[in-house]
Amino acid sequence: MRGTSRASLDAAEDRFEQVLRAAGAKASVLGEQLMAVVDALDHSGSLRRTLADPSVPAEPKGAVVAQILAGAEPETITTVQGLVGSRWSADSDLADAVERLAFNAWLADAENRAALDRVENELFMLGRGLVGEREVRQTLFDDRIPGSARASLVDKILAGRADPVTDAIARRAAAAPRGRRYVATLGHAGDLIAERRRRQVATVTAAAPLTEAQRERLGSILERAYGREVQINEIHDAQVLGGLRIQVGPNVVDSTVLARLADARRRVAS
Repeated sequence: MRGTSRASLDAAEDRFEQVLRAAGAKASVLGEQLMAVVDALDHSGSLRRTLADPSVPAEPKGAVVAQILAGAEPETITTVQGLVGSRWSADSDLADAVERLAFNAWLADAENRAALDRVENELFMLGRGLVGEREVRQTLFDDRIPGSARASLVDKILAGRADPVTDAIARRAAAAPRGRRYVATLGHAGDLIAERRRRQVATVTAAAPLTEAQRERLGSILERAYGREVQINEIHDAQVLGGLRIQVGPNVVDSTVLARLADARRRVAS
């Protein structure tokens, strides 16, 4: 998200953080209601285009929001009215912005309960546990399977042992992927957790666990590159043979032996 949309999102997040600070335990409810708005926008192109249309005055768009969200929390209605009154470079950016605020509402609930570390760890472990489960990952992204059935599969995987926020995010990632692979949505939530702490998350794939000295050196390099504290989450995969694959947000540096072999094969083939 760039330009006009980025500015609108930044302003919306600043406003919403004030709402979340006052919401307390109600933050999770706001998250659920905002996700319902995302579903409405995704399922109705005409509604999405109307609410994101800069030529339509904010007041009638706000009235539409109030009508759609009748019975919702006042904070939800006000938040969405603020979003539709802003300018967006593309109508899809509006839905993306609502989803981002919804995720942050859930994470604020965990933060209020001092459970954010637990949620972060559970999401990471869930993603890591699916690395070798290709069939399960495909099932969780298969749009031929009803979203409710995909969410039920997540329930079986978590078996009631996860924090409610982990459960909400994990189920949402399966039920409504919005074009993202399942593990990618978990990673997106992890990035939002990092932003709440004003730090970046680097997912490092290696054949074996890093030593403490390696983690410190890598963390130092990444902090200089990104200008902020970087948390390193490790994934161990013997198939990479050696080297590291480092992903920070959308940026990937793959220096694994497996990647170098694949590159060598491409060069020979060409």
